Amino acid sequence: MSPEEKLRHYVLETYLFTSDGSVLKNDDSFLDKGIIDSTGVLELVMFIEEQFGVKVDDTELLPENLDSIERLVKFIARKQAATQA
Repeated sequence: MSPEEKLRHYVLETYLFTSDGSVLKNDDSFLDKGIIDSTGVLELVMFIEEQFGVKVDDTELLPENLDSIERLVKFIARKQAATQA
């Protein structure tokens, strides 16, 4: 599974309680749509760290990094690239 597919599956199953991918677009804001609250963000961060082998610093807990599937995919790619450099 690609990072996008893993993230999409996780968000759909964990927060939207569905497997219907049509209910979530890649650029849908988790916060604006009420999909994830502050506790959910912490759960999402734990999932990201476990699944993708990256460490999310407190300073990175920003909507720019974590507020949509699209932003998460880019954030994870940046973190993995920095780890490999």
